[in-house]
Amino acid sequence: MTQEFHRHLRLNFPFYTNSRILIAISGGIDSVVLASLMRTVSENIALAHCNFALRGEESDADEAFVKKLGGQYDIPVFTKRFDTEKYATSEKLSTQMAARELRYNWFDQLMSDHGYDYLMTAHHADDNLETFLINLSRGTGLDGLTGIPERHGKILRPLLPFSREEIKTYALNEKLEWREDSSNRENKYLRNQLRNKVIPRFKEVNDRLLSNVTKTIGYLKGYNEILDRHIRELRSLYFIKDGNYGFRIPLGQLQKLEPLESYLYAFFREYGFTAWDDVKNLLEAQSGKFLLSPTHRLIRDRDYLLLQPLEEGPTRVPKVYKLQKELTNIFDPLTLQMQEVTALGKTDEHTIYVDREKLKYPLIIRKWTEGDRFQPFGLKGSKKLSKFYKDEKYSLDQKERQWLLCNGDDSIIWVIGKRADDRFRVTDKTKKILKISHYV
Repeated sequence: MTQEFHRHLRLNFPFYTNSRILIAISGGIDSVVLASLMRTVSENIALAHCNFALRGEESDADEAFVKKLGGQYDIPVFTKRFDTEKYATSEKLSTQMAARELRYNWFDQLMSDHGYDYLMTAHHADDNLETFLINLSRGTGLDGLTGIPERHGKILRPLLPFSREEIKTYALNEKLEWREDSSNRENKYLRNQLRNKVIPRFKEVNDRLLSNVTKTIGYLKGYNEILDRHIRELRSLYFIKDGNYGFRIPLGQLQKLEPLESYLYAFFREYGFTAWDDVKNLLEAQSGKFLLSPTHRLIRDRDYLLLQPLEEGPTRVPKVYKLQKELTNIFDPLTLQMQEVTALGKTDEHTIYVDREKLKYPLIIRKWTEGDRFQPFGLKGSKKLSKFYKDEKYSLDQKERQWLLCNGDDSIIWVIGKRADDRFRVTDKTKKILKISHYV
Protein backbone atom coordinates (compact mmCIF):
# COMPACT_ATOMS: atom_id res chain seq x y z
CA MET A 1 0.00 0.00 0.00
CA THR A 2 2.92 2.35 0.72
CA GLN A 3 4.09 2.47 -2.91
CA GLU A 4 0.52 2.87 -4.20
CA PHE A 5 -0.05 5.71 -1.74
CA HIS A 6 3.16 7.48 -2.85
CA ARG A 7 2.17 7.13 -6.50
CA HIS A 8 -1.33 8.46 -5.74
CA LEU A 9 0.15 11.51 -4.01
CA ARG A 10 2.53 12.24 -6.91
CA LEU A 11 -0.26 12.01 -9.50
CA ASN A 12 -3.07 13.78 -7.66
CA PHE A 13 -1.46 15.95 -4.98
CA PRO A 14 1.98 16.88 -6.40
CA PHE A 15 1.99 20.13 -4.43
CA TYR A 16 2.28 18.23 -1.11
CA THR A 17 6.08 18.29 -1.25
CA ASN A 18 6.23 22.06 -0.70
CA SER A 19 3.24 22.30 1.62
CA ARG A 20 2.74 22.33 5.39
CA ILE A 21 0.02 19.81 6.18
CA LEU A 22 -2.23 19.39 9.20
CA ILE A 23 -3.62 15.87 9.69
CA ALA A 24 -6.99 15.45 11.43
CA ILE A 25 -6.49 12.48 13.77
CA SER A 26 -8.99 10.77 16.05
CA GLY A 27 -6.66 8.01 17.18
CA GLY A 28 -8.60 5.43 15.18
CA ILE A 29 -7.00 3.10 12.66
CA ASP A 30 -7.76 5.22 9.57
CA SER A 31 -6.16 8.47 10.80
CA VAL A 32 -3.24 6.62 12.42
CA VAL A 33 -2.48 4.94 9.08
CA LEU A 34 -2.71 8.31 7.29
CA ALA A 35 -0.25 9.85 9.76
CA SER A 36 2.10 6.87 9.33
CA LEU A 37 2.01 7.08 5.54
CA MET A 38 2.49 10.85 5.44
CA ARG A 39 5.44 10.56 7.80
CA THR A 40 7.21 8.53 5.08
CA VAL A 41 6.92 11.33 2.52
CA SER A 42 6.97 14.65 4.38
CA GLU A 43 8.51 16.31 7.43
CA ASN A 44 6.11 19.26 7.26
CA ILE A 45 3.18 17.58 9.00
CA ALA A 46 1.36 18.03 12.32
CA LEU A 47 -1.51 16.28 14.09
CA ALA A 48 -4.76 17.92 15.22
CA HIS A 49 -7.05 16.07 17.63
CA CYS A 50 -10.50 17.07 18.88
CA ASN A 51 -11.68 15.84 22.29
CA PHE A 52 -15.45 16.20 22.11
CA ALA A 53 -15.87 14.95 25.70
CA LEU A 54 -18.73 12.66 24.67
CA ARG A 55 -17.31 9.34 25.93
CA GLY A 56 -15.84 10.28 29.31
CA GLU A 57 -12.53 8.59 30.12
CA GLU A 58 -12.43 7.01 26.67
CA SER A 59 -12.30 10.46 25.03
CA ASP A 60 -9.47 11.53 27.35
CA ALA A 61 -7.57 8.31 26.60
CA ASP A 62 -7.86 9.03 22.85
CA GLU A 63 -6.32 12.46 23.40
CA ALA A 64 -3.47 11.00 25.48
CA PHE A 65 -2.81 8.40 22.77
CA VAL A 66 -2.53 11.07 20.03
CA LYS A 67 -0.13 13.14 22.14
CA LYS A 68 2.03 10.05 22.69
CA LEU A 69 1.97 9.25 18.95
CA GLY A 70 3.08 12.77 18.09
CA GLY A 71 5.98 12.38 20.52
CA GLN A 72 7.00 9.08 18.92
CA TYR A 73 6.89 10.65 15.46
CA ASP A 74 8.56 13.85 16.71
CA ILE A 75 5.94 16.07 15.06
CA PRO A 76 3.74 18.87 16.49
CA VAL A 77 0.43 17.88 18.07
CA PHE A 78 -2.52 20.21 18.66
CA THR A 79 -5.41 19.13 20.88
CA LYS A 80 -8.57 20.89 21.98
CA ARG A 81 -11.35 19.89 24.33
CA PHE A 82 -14.92 20.94 23.47
CA ASP A 83 -18.13 21.02 25.49
CA THR A 84 -19.96 19.57 22.50
CA GLU A 85 -23.33 18.96 24.18
CA LYS A 86 -23.49 22.52 25.50
CA TYR A 87 -22.65 23.90 22.04
CA ALA A 88 -25.25 21.65 20.39
CA THR A 89 -27.92 22.91 22.80
CA SER A 90 -27.04 26.59 22.43
CA GLU A 91 -26.86 26.41 18.63
CA LYS A 92 -29.85 24.03 18.30
CA LEU A 93 -27.80 21.41 16.43
CA SER A 94 -27.59 17.65 16.59
CA THR A 95 -24.56 16.34 18.46
CA GLN A 96 -23.05 15.14 15.18
CA MET A 97 -23.50 18.49 13.45
CA ALA A 98 -22.21 20.38 16.50
CA ALA A 99 -19.05 18.23 16.55
CA ARG A 100 -18.53 18.78 12.83
CA GLU A 101 -18.92 22.55 13.13
CA LEU A 102 -16.59 22.77 16.13
CA ARG A 103 -14.03 20.52 14.44
CA TYR A 104 -13.74 22.37 11.15
CA ASN A 105 -13.90 25.85 12.72
CA TRP A 106 -10.95 24.89 14.93
CA PHE A 107 -9.03 23.36 12.03
CA ASP A 108 -9.48 26.57 10.03
CA GLN A 109 -8.20 28.63 12.96
CA LEU A 110 -5.19 26.34 13.46
CA MET A 111 -4.24 26.55 9.80
CA SER A 112 -4.52 30.31 9.83
CA ASP A 113 -2.61 30.79 13.10
CA HIS A 114 0.24 28.36 12.33
CA GLY A 115 0.59 28.66 8.56
CA TYR A 116 -0.55 25.23 7.43
CA ASP A 117 -1.49 25.01 3.76
CA TYR A 118 -3.80 21.98 3.75
CA LEU A 119 -5.84 19.77 6.04
CA MET A 120 -5.80 16.01 5.41
CA THR A 121 -8.58 13.73 6.58
CA ALA A 122 -8.60 9.92 6.54
CA HIS A 123 -11.79 9.26 4.55
CA HIS A 124 -11.41 6.06 2.50
CA ALA A 125 -13.29 4.00 -0.11
CA ASP A 126 -15.66 2.38 2.40
CA ASP A 127 -16.61 5.83 3.73
CA ASN A 128 -17.37 6.79 0.15
CA LEU A 129 -19.61 3.74 -0.27
CA GLU A 130 -21.51 4.61 2.92
CA THR A 131 -21.95 8.22 1.78
CA PHE A 132 -23.22 7.04 -1.62
CA LEU A 133 -25.85 4.78 0.01
CA ILE A 134 -26.90 7.47 2.52
CA ASN A 135 -27.46 10.00 -0.27
CA LEU A 136 -29.18 7.40 -2.45
CA SER A 137 -31.61 6.62 0.37
CA ARG A 138 -32.35 10.33 0.82
CA GLY A 139 -33.16 10.93 -2.83
CA THR A 140 -30.41 13.45 -3.53
CA GLY A 141 -29.55 14.59 -7.04
CA LEU A 142 -26.50 13.64 -9.07
CA ASP A 143 -24.19 15.69 -6.83
CA GLY A 144 -25.07 13.51 -3.87
CA LEU A 145 -24.15 10.35 -5.79
CA THR A 146 -20.66 11.50 -6.77
CA GLY A 147 -19.33 10.66 -3.33
CA ILE A 148 -16.76 12.45 -1.21
CA PRO A 149 -14.45 14.76 -3.20
CA GLU A 150 -10.72 14.01 -3.01
CA ARG A 151 -10.08 17.73 -2.71
CA HIS A 152 -12.42 20.41 -1.42
CA GLY A 153 -10.70 23.75 -1.04
CA LYS A 154 -7.88 23.18 1.44
CA ILE A 155 -9.16 19.77 2.52
CA LEU A 156 -7.38 16.76 1.00
CA ARG A 157 -8.48 13.12 1.26
CA PRO A 158 -5.60 10.97 -0.07
CA LEU A 159 -6.93 7.65 1.30
CA LEU A 160 -10.13 7.65 -0.80
CA PRO A 161 -8.83 5.03 -3.31
CA PHE A 162 -8.03 2.58 -0.50
CA SER A 163 -10.44 0.22 1.26
CA ARG A 164 -10.86 -0.34 4.97
CA GLU A 165 -9.41 -3.81 4.46
CA GLU A 166 -6.25 -2.44 2.80
CA ILE A 167 -5.83 0.09 5.61
CA LYS A 168 -6.14 -2.61 8.27
CA THR A 169 -3.65 -4.85 6.47
CA TYR A 170 -1.13 -1.98 6.36
CA ALA A 171 -1.65 -1.25 10.08
CA LEU A 172 -1.08 -4.88 11.03
CA ASN A 173 2.00 -5.25 8.81
CA GLU A 174 3.52 -2.08 10.27
CA LYS A 175 2.55 -3.17 13.81
CA LEU A 176 0.76 0.12 14.42
CA GLU A 177 -1.31 0.80 17.51
CA TRP A 178 -4.64 2.59 17.38
CA ARG A 179 -7.73 3.30 19.43
CA GLU A 180 -11.13 1.67 18.93
CA ASP A 181 -14.11 4.03 19.24
CA SER A 182 -16.79 2.08 21.11
CA SER A 183 -19.52 4.29 19.56
CA ASN A 184 -18.71 2.78 16.15
CA ARG A 185 -20.30 -0.46 17.32
CA GLU A 186 -23.59 1.28 18.14
CA ASN A 187 -26.33 1.42 15.51
CA LYS A 188 -27.80 4.72 16.66
CA TYR A 189 -26.91 6.55 13.44
CA LEU A 190 -27.70 5.64 9.84
CA ARG A 191 -24.02 5.47 8.84
CA ASN A 192 -23.30 2.91 11.57
CA GLN A 193 -26.35 0.85 10.57
CA LEU A 194 -25.08 0.72 7.00
CA ARG A 195 -21.52 -0.05 8.10
CA ASN A 196 -22.39 -2.74 10.64
CA LYS A 197 -25.51 -4.37 9.22
CA VAL A 198 -26.42 -3.48 5.63
CA ILE A 199 -23.10 -3.37 3.76
CA PRO A 200 -21.78 -6.67 5.16
CA ARG A 201 -24.92 -8.39 3.84
CA PHE A 202 -24.46 -6.70 0.47
CA LYS A 203 -20.86 -7.94 0.33
CA GLU A 204 -22.02 -11.48 1.07
CA VAL A 205 -24.16 -11.31 -2.07
CA ASN A 206 -21.58 -9.47 -4.19
CA ASP A 207 -17.96 -9.52 -3.07
CA ARG A 208 -17.13 -6.86 -5.70
CA LEU A 209 -19.62 -4.36 -4.26
CA LEU A 210 -16.99 -1.85 -3.13
CA SER A 211 -15.01 -1.83 -6.39
CA ASN A 212 -18.18 -1.72 -8.51
CA VAL A 213 -19.68 1.21 -6.58
CA THR A 214 -16.32 3.00 -6.68
CA LYS A 215 -16.33 2.66 -10.48
CA THR A 216 -19.93 3.89 -10.63
CA ILE A 217 -19.05 6.95 -8.52
CA GLY A 218 -16.22 7.68 -10.97
CA TYR A 219 -18.61 7.48 -13.94
CA LEU A 220 -21.13 9.73 -12.19
CA LYS A 221 -18.46 12.32 -11.46
CA GLY A 222 -17.63 12.39 -15.17
CA TYR A 223 -21.29 12.73 -16.16
CA ASN A 224 -21.70 15.50 -13.59
CA GLU A 225 -18.75 17.42 -15.07
CA ILE A 226 -20.31 17.15 -18.54
CA LEU A 227 -23.66 18.37 -17.18
CA ASP A 228 -22.04 21.28 -15.33
CA ARG A 229 -20.25 22.35 -18.51
CA HIS A 230 -23.52 22.23 -20.46
CA ILE A 231 -25.37 24.24 -17.80
CA ARG A 232 -22.61 26.87 -17.70
CA GLU A 233 -22.88 27.27 -21.46
CA LEU A 234 -26.67 27.69 -21.29
CA ARG A 235 -26.38 30.13 -18.39
CA SER A 236 -24.02 32.27 -20.44
CA LEU A 237 -26.71 32.41 -23.16
CA TYR A 238 -29.89 32.73 -21.08
CA PHE A 239 -28.88 34.59 -17.89
CA ILE A 240 -28.71 38.25 -18.91
CA LYS A 241 -26.96 40.48 -16.38
CA ASP A 242 -29.45 42.92 -14.90
CA GLY A 243 -27.42 45.76 -13.40
CA ASN A 244 -26.51 45.03 -9.79
CA TYR A 245 -29.77 43.21 -9.18
CA GLY A 246 -29.13 39.77 -10.63
CA PHE A 247 -30.28 38.31 -13.95
CA ARG A 248 -33.12 38.32 -16.48
CA ILE A 249 -33.91 34.93 -18.01
CA PRO A 250 -36.16 34.83 -21.13
CA LEU A 251 -39.25 32.73 -20.46
CA GLY A 252 -39.53 31.67 -24.08
CA GLN A 253 -36.07 30.11 -24.00
CA LEU A 254 -36.71 28.31 -20.70
CA GLN A 255 -40.01 26.82 -21.83
CA LYS A 256 -38.36 25.16 -24.85
CA LEU A 257 -36.04 23.08 -22.65
CA GLU A 258 -36.80 19.41 -22.04
CA PRO A 259 -36.94 17.84 -19.52
CA LEU A 260 -37.93 21.20 -18.04
CA GLU A 261 -37.85 20.21 -14.35
CA SER A 262 -34.29 18.93 -14.67
CA TYR A 263 -33.08 22.14 -16.30
CA LEU A 264 -34.83 24.27 -13.67
CA TYR A 265 -33.11 22.21 -10.95
CA ALA A 266 -29.71 22.62 -12.61
CA PHE A 267 -30.19 26.38 -13.15
CA PHE A 268 -31.58 27.42 -9.77
CA ARG A 269 -30.44 24.91 -7.12
CA GLU A 270 -27.32 26.92 -6.22
CA TYR A 271 -29.56 29.91 -5.45
CA GLY A 272 -31.35 27.97 -2.70
CA PHE A 273 -34.58 27.01 -4.51
CA THR A 274 -35.95 23.54 -3.70
CA ALA A 275 -39.72 23.64 -4.42
CA TRP A 276 -39.40 22.61 -8.07
CA ASP A 277 -43.14 22.36 -8.78
CA ASP A 278 -43.51 25.96 -7.60
CA VAL A 279 -40.59 27.08 -9.78
CA LYS A 280 -42.15 25.37 -12.80
CA ASN A 281 -45.58 26.89 -12.05
CA LEU A 282 -43.98 30.34 -11.84
CA LEU A 283 -43.34 30.16 -15.59
CA GLU A 284 -47.12 30.23 -16.18
CA ALA A 285 -48.04 32.57 -13.30
CA GLN A 286 -49.23 36.17 -13.48
CA SER A 287 -46.62 38.89 -13.77
CA GLY A 288 -45.45 39.97 -10.33
CA LYS A 289 -45.65 36.55 -8.68
CA PHE A 290 -42.42 35.48 -7.00
CA LEU A 291 -40.70 32.78 -4.95
CA LEU A 292 -38.21 33.24 -2.12
CA SER A 293 -35.22 31.14 -1.19
CA PRO A 294 -33.03 31.90 1.84
CA THR A 295 -30.75 34.00 -0.39
CA HIS A 296 -32.62 34.94 -3.58
CA ARG A 297 -35.93 35.84 -5.13
CA LEU A 298 -37.31 34.60 -8.45
CA ILE A 299 -39.93 36.89 -10.04
CA ARG A 300 -42.30 36.30 -12.96
CA ASP A 301 -42.15 39.50 -15.02
CA ARG A 302 -43.90 39.53 -18.39
CA ASP A 303 -41.36 37.92 -20.75
CA TYR A 304 -38.67 37.12 -18.18
CA LEU A 305 -37.87 35.48 -14.88
CA LEU A 306 -35.93 37.89 -12.70
CA LEU A 307 -33.36 36.37 -10.35
CA GLN A 308 -32.25 38.72 -7.58
CA PRO A 309 -30.22 38.45 -4.37
CA LEU A 310 -32.05 39.33 -1.17
CA GLU A 311 -29.85 42.29 -0.35
CA GLU A 312 -31.71 43.18 2.83
CA GLY A 313 -32.86 39.74 3.98
CA PRO A 314 -35.89 37.61 3.00
CA THR A 315 -38.38 40.38 3.86
CA ARG A 316 -36.40 43.01 1.91
CA VAL A 317 -37.12 45.67 4.54
CA PRO A 318 -36.07 48.92 2.83
CA LYS A 319 -33.69 51.36 4.44
CA VAL A 320 -34.79 54.89 5.31
CA TYR A 321 -32.42 57.83 4.82
CA LYS A 322 -32.97 61.12 6.64
CA LEU A 323 -31.80 64.43 5.15
CA GLN A 324 -31.16 67.39 7.43
CA LYS A 325 -31.82 70.96 6.30
CA GLU A 326 -28.16 71.85 5.94
CA LEU A 327 -27.49 69.06 3.41
CA THR A 328 -27.11 70.24 -0.18
CA ASN A 329 -25.51 67.18 -1.79
CA ILE A 330 -26.58 63.57 -1.17
CA PHE A 331 -24.73 60.56 -2.58
CA ASP A 332 -26.39 57.65 -0.75
CA PRO A 333 -28.60 55.85 -1.75
CA LEU A 334 -28.65 58.01 -4.90
CA THR A 335 -27.22 61.36 -5.96
CA LEU A 336 -29.30 64.46 -5.30
CA GLN A 337 -28.35 68.13 -5.31
CA MET A 338 -30.46 70.73 -3.46
CA GLN A 339 -29.98 74.38 -4.27
CA GLU A 340 -31.98 77.48 -3.28
CA VAL A 341 -32.68 79.62 -6.37
CA THR A 342 -34.48 82.87 -7.10
CA ALA A 343 -36.53 81.77 -10.12
CA LEU A 344 -37.88 78.70 -11.86
CA GLY A 345 -35.75 77.14 -14.53
CA LYS A 346 -36.16 74.26 -16.93
CA THR A 347 -37.80 71.20 -15.46
CA ASP A 348 -37.58 67.59 -16.60
CA GLU A 349 -37.90 64.15 -15.00
CA HIS A 350 -34.63 64.68 -13.16
CA THR A 351 -35.20 68.26 -11.95
CA ILE A 352 -38.04 69.70 -9.86
CA TYR A 353 -38.69 72.99 -8.06
CA VAL A 354 -40.54 73.06 -4.74
CA ASP A 355 -41.73 75.61 -2.22
CA ARG A 356 -39.08 75.37 0.48
CA GLU A 357 -41.34 76.74 3.23
CA LYS A 358 -43.66 73.75 2.79
CA LEU A 359 -40.88 71.32 3.69
CA LYS A 360 -40.56 69.78 7.14
CA TYR A 361 -37.11 68.47 8.05
CA PRO A 362 -35.60 66.00 8.18
CA LEU A 363 -36.67 64.96 4.70
CA ILE A 364 -36.82 61.24 4.05
CA ILE A 365 -35.66 59.03 1.17
CA ARG A 366 -37.34 55.62 1.20
CA LYS A 367 -39.06 52.96 -0.90
CA TRP A 368 -42.83 52.60 -1.28
CA THR A 369 -45.03 51.01 1.34
CA GLU A 370 -48.57 49.67 1.07
CA GLY A 371 -51.13 52.48 1.20
CA ASP A 372 -48.84 55.26 -0.06
CA ARG A 373 -50.68 58.06 -1.85
CA PHE A 374 -49.53 61.24 -3.57
CA GLN A 375 -50.96 64.02 -5.73
CA PRO A 376 -49.28 63.87 -9.16
CA PHE A 377 -48.19 67.29 -10.41
CA GLY A 378 -50.98 68.96 -12.37
CA LEU A 379 -53.80 66.87 -10.85
CA LYS A 380 -56.28 67.97 -8.19
CA GLY A 381 -56.94 64.66 -6.44
CA SER A 382 -54.65 62.13 -4.83
CA LYS A 383 -53.72 58.78 -6.29
CA LYS A 384 -52.50 55.55 -4.80
CA LEU A 385 -48.84 55.06 -5.56
CA SER A 386 -49.56 51.41 -6.42
CA LYS A 387 -52.05 52.62 -9.07
CA PHE A 388 -49.48 55.07 -10.44
CA TYR A 389 -46.94 52.25 -10.71
CA LYS A 390 -49.51 50.10 -12.48
CA ASP A 391 -50.33 52.86 -14.96
CA GLU A 392 -46.61 53.30 -15.60
CA LYS A 393 -46.38 49.51 -16.21
CA TYR A 394 -43.85 49.03 -13.41
CA SER A 395 -42.69 45.49 -12.75
CA LEU A 396 -42.37 44.37 -9.14
CA ASP A 397 -38.64 44.81 -9.51
CA GLN A 398 -39.05 48.41 -10.74
CA LYS A 399 -41.37 49.20 -7.84
CA GLU A 400 -38.76 48.10 -5.39
CA ARG A 401 -35.96 50.01 -7.09
CA GLN A 402 -37.94 53.26 -7.10
CA TRP A 403 -36.90 55.80 -4.48
CA LEU A 404 -39.24 58.40 -3.01
CA LEU A 405 -38.36 61.79 -1.57
CA CYS A 406 -40.74 62.46 1.32
CA ASN A 407 -41.50 65.33 3.65
CA GLY A 408 -40.84 65.09 7.38
CA ASP A 409 -44.48 64.06 7.90
CA ASP A 410 -43.87 61.20 5.36
CA SER A 411 -45.97 62.75 2.58
CA ILE A 412 -44.43 62.18 -0.85
CA ILE A 413 -42.65 65.15 -2.45
CA TRP A 414 -41.27 63.36 -5.49
CA VAL A 415 -41.33 59.94 -7.07
CA ILE A 416 -37.70 60.53 -7.93
CA GLY A 417 -37.04 60.68 -11.65
CA LYS A 418 -40.75 60.23 -12.50
CA ARG A 419 -43.33 62.64 -11.05
CA ALA A 420 -43.42 65.44 -8.47
CA ASP A 421 -46.27 66.00 -6.00
CA ASP A 422 -48.53 68.99 -6.76
CA ARG A 423 -48.81 70.00 -3.09
CA PHE A 424 -45.22 71.25 -3.02
CA ARG A 425 -45.25 73.14 -6.32
CA VAL A 426 -44.05 76.72 -6.61
CA THR A 427 -46.88 79.30 -6.69
CA ASP A 428 -47.05 83.10 -6.86
CA LYS A 429 -47.06 83.06 -3.04
CA THR A 430 -43.78 81.14 -2.81
CA LYS A 431 -40.98 83.10 -1.12
CA LYS A 432 -38.18 80.50 -1.23
CA ILE A 433 -37.62 78.14 -4.15
CA LEU A 434 -35.64 74.93 -3.77
CA LYS A 435 -34.26 73.26 -6.89
CA ILE A 436 -33.77 69.50 -6.50
CA SER A 437 -31.75 67.65 -9.14
CA HIS A 438 -31.27 63.91 -9.53
CA TYR A 439 -28.05 62.73 -11.18
CA VAL A 440 -28.06 59.24 -12.68
